[in-house]
Amino acid sequence: MKDALRATRLKTEQDVVELGLRTLLKLRLRSQEDIKQFRGKLKWEGDLDAMRADAP
Repeated sequence: MKDALRATRLKTEQDVVELGLRTLLKLRLRSQEDIKQFRGKLKWEGDLDAMRADAP
């Protein structure tokens, strides 16, 4: 935590944690946006019922 405080120059541990969580959320949302470009463009072949039957 000391390293994170120094690196970010934030004043509190709470600020560091909040920044980390916001950063993770932004990365997750960006990944989801990147995946959307493939919607309707990929062909999937498989048996969904068979896959569901194998699931625990």
